[in-house]
Amino acid sequence: MAVTKVPLDPTRLRQIPLEGFSWIDRRFVRAGCINRLSPEAILLYFFLATVSDAQGLSFYADPTIGKILKLNPEELTQARARLVAAELILYRYPLYQVLELPRALKDVPRSPPIPCPAPTLGSDPLTIGKVLEAAKTPGKST
Repeated sequence: MAVTKVPLDPTRLRQIPLEGFSWIDRRFVRAGCINRLSPEAILLYFFLATVSDAQGLSFYADPTIGKILKLNPEELTQARARLVAAELILYRYPLYQVLELPRALKDVPRSPPIPCPAPTLGSDPLTIGKVLEAAKTPGKST
């Protein structure tokens, strides 16, 4: 049986922002890429996709990214290396470029699975902040 999708709040439908440009390709989840990355790499990827321009470019400095994402320099370096190895970003100081997802996603060593509690019917929707915080803190429930 097919499920009919109807917006829960039709007055708040997403639109491409007037300033900036941001999206996450659904293949990031559907092709299993998200399952192959560490929580820090996922967090960095979402951040870069959010702050980059229409060409995927961002000039955010590492100390600023680390402060915003609460990552120490080693965690940020490792997250960036995983994203480069997965061919999701390019990096040449001081520039990051978020790339189009490759047709065949490169096999990146899998990180341990992250428990992700499913909301129960009638619960408040989970915010992306709560999901990312749970991903960064294994075992934490929202």
